[in-house]
Amino acid sequence: MKIGISIASRYEVDNLRDGARRMIERARAAAEAGLDTLFVGDHHVTPRPYYQNTPILARALAEWRAAPAGALYLLPFRHPVLLAEEIATLATIAPGRFIMQCALGYGDREFAAFGINPKHRPSRFEESLDIMRRLWAGETVSHQGRWQFHEAYISPTPPDPVEVWIAASAKPAIERAARLGDGWLGAPGLTPEEAQESLAYYIESCAKHQREPGVKAIRRDIYVGENQADARATGDAVVAAGHRGFAPEATIVGDVETVADAFLKLARMGYTDVIIRNLVPDQDKALGCISRLGAVKQLVNAE
Repeated sequence: MKIGISIASRYEVDNLRDGARRMIERARAAAEAGLDTLFVGDHHVTPRPYYQNTPILARALAEWRAAPAGALYLLPFRHPVLLAEEIATLATIAPGRFIMQCALGYGDREFAAFGINPKHRPSRFEESLDIMRRLWAGETVSHQGRWQFHEAYISPTPPDPVEVWIAASAKPAIERAARLGDGWLGAPGLTPEEAQESLAYYIESCAKHQREPGVKAIRRDIYVGENQADARATGDAVVAAGHRGFAPEATIVGDVETVADAFLKLARMGYTDVIIRNLVPDQDKALGCISRLGAVKQLVNAE
């Protein structure tokens, strides 16, 4: 199983530069821990500072290695020609493979701010993905649909094919991932039982569309403590406070051995990748957690 990280983008800070600095520190810690993949997320019109993914990732790549990296993009909000150009440029900066995680988006506030009808999410998503793939392949593209444009092309194109993981939780979205994606990214709030059911549905949907299953990844909000006492005192307090409304069993809290065992359980279900998010917002605790993931990775790889 591969272990990656999705770095938090939202920070409660008085000095706004501190939030960006913390993201770079976490990217550096992930590189030093030898994690397999690096990602940042995507949201808009947020009430608290949320650092945007394209510029942050470009800076974070300076701290990264030749391992795969990428970002999550909510495709209905992005003009596909501009996003295809931005990702192609990021792919030339990244020394390793570029992975675009993508999703439909949710939340009336975001759609209202962009002037988009939420009912158009699926069609905007599918049109955008098709357009970007054609542009990345070097085609000249004209389109009349949710976007209207004539004879668009991009340069540079990505030096290697962009891998596409589609984040999905509802059954129609999981089927879309099976039909269109190079991989599926499970939601962080899935309980272990739901994670197994959703994975089975993804594999079933791939068979339905006569496609081999791609990457089978799941996000998990975790805290790796220095020991069990630290894990319980630090991580459990966040879970008990109702972290994101998740069921407690959807999170992972423990020492190195406990977290490695939880990851191995996901691997035995059939997941190929776990993408961690820091459960505890404190920067020092988050950096310590990331550092200890190196030891977690060693135990997982030893199995």
